[in-house]
Amino acid sequence: MASVIGFDIGGAHLKAARAIDGRIVEVLLLPCNPHYGLARLEAAIEEAVARLGAADRFAVTMTAELSDAFETRAAGVAAIASAVARRVKGAETLFYAGEGGFLPFAEVRGAAQAIASANWRASAELVARRLPEALFIDMGSTTTDLVPISGGRVGALGGGDAERLANGELVYTGFSRGDPLAGVTLAPFAGRWTPPARENFATMADVRRVTGDLVAEDAEPTADGRGKSVAESIARLARLAGRDAAEASPAQWRAFADFLARAQMRSIEDQIALLRSRAAMAEGAPIVGAGVGRALVARLALAEGRAYRDIADLIDSVPEVATAAADCAPACAVALLASG
Repeated sequence: MASVIGFDIGGAHLKAARAIDGRIVEVLLLPCNPHYGLARLEAAIEEAVARLGAADRFAVTMTAELSDAFETRAAGVAAIASAVARRVKGAETLFYAGEGGFLPFAEVRGAAQAIASANWRASAELVARRLPEALFIDMGSTTTDLVPISGGRVGALGGGDAERLANGELVYTGFSRGDPLAGVTLAPFAGRWTPPARENFATMADVRRVTGDLVAEDAEPTADGRGKSVAESIARLARLAGRDAAEASPAQWRAFADFLARAQMRSIEDQIALLRSRAAMAEGAPIVGAGVGRALVARLALAEGRAYRDIADLIDSVPEVATAAADCAPACAVALLASG
């Protein structure tokens, strides 16, 4: 049986998936956090290799090169590729370069710009093989990808992050990491419009806990190093309003968190409007959701008046890993694409 292991190495998590004969049978998600030291990334790679075992081929995509652990993105690509190559022995190891396909380790340095943050395209290519018309939205912990698919082809104008940000194909907002105040100039509180305190007091994970969208523990530390209960999340969000949690009721803090959550979704809706303005996808195209935030993508599809498809339905996997496969779509995509 042909066995391929796909790695998607990000700035917060390493996702790994094993495909056997073109079917995903195992998925892992491990914290890696290279911004806390490259040793954490290397340890995550070692753990993934140890837990998944041998394979005929490893297929790797990445976004961790954007971490401030590396002086440049090219240096990050080279360091990450080397870390994988040192720990994968006896198997062919290939690195995904977007439109350039898969490349051997010897060609990584010369193709660093194409390899950097190309994981979105792997997932989009997989979707395009299943659906000729779609808007693919992958909401991860840190970012949200929006990829139009038309005529069975990926219709993105951008390849790198800079172009994709400018073209509405990448939004630096995610399900649990990042700034809850991104794009917010005023927030309603206690019947008044309040200028928020722009400090790193809280993260989107705090918003999600208060709205009830995040109920499981996440791997990221909190902004203040304290716990992850709803009450502790409210205390952090209160600082954004220049207040203590005791100064308002739980219902008022829920309303505050709901506003921040809606503001985030509006920032994604704006990019959908930009894509529509260039007729990037058919008006009747469904939205395909992936990533840990895809439940929110499903709500977005409803608001946009489009049908919703979960990428779990488009990834051939054993039933017990279908949810994990949808959470870790790029790792599954490179595993399946590299399976031939």
